Amino acid sequence: SSKKEFVEVLAEFSQDIRVSSYSLVGTRGDVDFMLWKVSKEIESVNTLMSQLNRTHLGKFLSTTHSYLAMTDRSPYVDDHQHEGQEGTSADMRIIGRPYLFVYPFVKTNEWYQLSLSERQELMTEHFQIGHKYPEIKISTAYSFGLDDQEFVLGFETDNPGAFLELVRDLRESKARPFTLRDTPIFTCLNKTITDCLEDLG
Repeated sequence: SSKKEFVEVLAEFSQDIRVSSYSLVGTRGDVDFMLWKVSKEIESVNTLMSQLNRTHLGKFLSTTHSYLAMTDRSPYVDDHQHEGQEGTSADMRIIGRPYLFVYPFVKTNEWYQLSLSERQELMTEHFQIGHKYPEIKISTAYSFGLDDQEFVLGFETDNPGAFLELVRDLRESKARPFTLRDTPIFTCLNKTITDCLEDLG
């Protein structure tokens, strides 16, 4: 079947690319499923997507959103270190919790005119808010010059309500006025690619 062919192509690339699949059926009107692809080379992602486009099912799919980003060490973690924190490694670790929340993020120009120490102070408050929600795993990737956004943020959790509370708390942080854009937000359910395709009908 066309769905089986699609799944088989993904499996062929599993040695070079880590792909996590998520269903968005029922959570967004413009997206049915998402593939989170982690690769050391952009060329591998390009080849995978080209092969998926060539499948029978691929001819009927359209990519409504796509975000390219790279991992890097955060400049704000040196003064704020704890076990298991994000931002200290260039490796993207996907835990695979039931829910993933993803959005592109852009800071204002004024943010980059602040001194590093001023930004550090604001980010330290950010980190402290995040510590209130240890059940949420945060992944930050950087898009400067690669795509329209500056960052891509991913939040893995077992509890959507905890993420809602985290975002509400962050709205009150001192760094909030320096946010230019943090939409669209994607609410994703972690599923096998087979189940994601079955959700399509």
